[in-house]
Amino acid sequence: MPKTCVPVLQKTQSDENYVEGIVCKTDEIRENEMKSLDLGEGKILLVKQNGKLSAIGAKCTHYGAPLSTGALGNGRVRCPWHGACFNITTGDIEDFPGLDSLPCYQVLVEGNNVKVRARKADLETNKRTKSMCKAAKPINETFVILGAGPSGATCAETLRQEGFTGRLVVVAKEKALPYDRVKVTKSMDAELSKIEFRTEGFYKENGIEMLRAVSATSIDSNNNTVSLSNGSTINYNKLYIATGGAAKKAPIPGADLKNVMVMRNFDDSAYVQSQLTPDTTLVVLGGSYIAMESAAYCVNKVKKVTVVMHGEVPFKPLLGARVGAAFKKLFEEKGVHFVTNSGITKCIDNGAGSIGSVELSDGTTINADLCIMGIGSTLYTEFVKSSGVEVRPDGSIEVDEYMRTNVPNVFAGGDLAYAPVWSYHNKKSVIGHYPLAHMHGKIAALNMLDKNQPLRAVPFFWTMLFGKGIRYAGHGRYDDIMYTGDVEALKFIAYYLDGDEVVAVASCQMDPNVSIFAEILAQGKKLTRSDLTGTDLLDWTKKVKA
Repeated sequence: MPKTCVPVLQKTQSDENYVEGIVCKTDEIRENEMKSLDLGEGKILLVKQNGKLSAIGAKCTHYGAPLSTGALGNGRVRCPWHGACFNITTGDIEDFPGLDSLPCYQVLVEGNNVKVRARKADLETNKRTKSMCKAAKPINETFVILGAGPSGATCAETLRQEGFTGRLVVVAKEKALPYDRVKVTKSMDAELSKIEFRTEGFYKENGIEMLRAVSATSIDSNNNTVSLSNGSTINYNKLYIATGGAAKKAPIPGADLKNVMVMRNFDDSAYVQSQLTPDTTLVVLGGSYIAMESAAYCVNKVKKVTVVMHGEVPFKPLLGARVGAAFKKLFEEKGVHFVTNSGITKCIDNGAGSIGSVELSDGTTINADLCIMGIGSTLYTEFVKSSGVEVRPDGSIEVDEYMRTNVPNVFAGGDLAYAPVWSYHNKKSVIGHYPLAHMHGKIAALNMLDKNQPLRAVPFFWTMLFGKGIRYAGHGRYDDIMYTGDVEALKFIAYYLDGDEVVAVASCQMDPNVSIFAEILAQGKKLTRSDLTGTDLLDWTKKVKA
């Protein structure tokens, strides 16, 4: 059962662990309004909806965004930065990224005063880990999770939160515990211990077995077994496949030379960080987010960064040529060089087994002490073939809205899932978005427990480049783009339309509009071309139901 806020002040526990005080007058907060208010040495978020006052943590548990500037939906608040959602009554996390919920506080109205009581520790941490059940003995069931990314980690915690008391095994290909993978290109100097979701003790305490530096080699769905790279075999009652993908290298001569890198995991990030010196010449292949984030991070740490890409501008397939051109200009102003309408045909040995230069499509060469290839990934599902679980030609695994594969007790999710996109008419797609992987894990866990919970997620993506944040919500092919604001000044909203339907919205420096759009989609509503006309170009934001 969810933890709910108690609507009265209770003083049965030691007052020295609590703080209480008047945070505002009743007439200082309107219906469907959120306010960040001081309480003792901390802050709380006070929300008024349907005439009821609730108080929860003031900052998103993911990266600390102020929730008072987010989007208030029907019974929940959505983070303005990355789209995580929290129930305004319980504080429980309802959409992702992040794993922790918010603390909720006691509220009392005395006359015209709104008084709040909170644990000091909750005000300090601003987060709450939902309670989990313990593994029972003897063991009567075993659930196995393949993959320890955000999807597998969320699945494991949700199973324990929702009452699964059997054996729970997570098979992790990396040595690390589950960690914040988006830091790989955004913050290459991050310490692993600081970006891991949980400690080793957390998993042990909650009966979650972490098999690290081990990968699945095959599945036998007839006998319900998984064979592992360490030579062992695990029997399962239910299985969740969330192994994600492997970053690709271009299929060219010299791609296996030392210092030709992809950016997929912490080890990749740590190694690249170790190679960044004022004398390093870096070449980045591709115009993807991974490529551009890598270039942005490295440019002020090395001698020169050159981005080689097939097109004219980065991000064109998703964001369009105009937005791509604006960001290309920003990168050039920051010192990044571009070679467009080109590619790399060969990585050339420096004579010591490491890259020394690259040959471009026109035959010219440029120096390269380090090369990062950001050209996409292949899905890590080769081991699934011949298992009985159907694998599509592109390596993805098709699932229904309950994350079920064609094999009844086998589920799949995350980057490898060909899954329904509820906000886009439940059309199926493979989407490698970090928050969506979390949600797949949660929904898979609920349905592994036979809770019959359909996937109702809205894809949300973000990146940060030279201090300019791009937010993107929605999904679908588009044939037109409309804009609000100044694209060239990187202060805009872009609307991506399929006919008259807005299938996605992106923004830069205009929060929380993408979160508002995501909440509109989450409520089962649509934005259309007609909503974008008139004198008030942001009138559409009023469609969100609070």
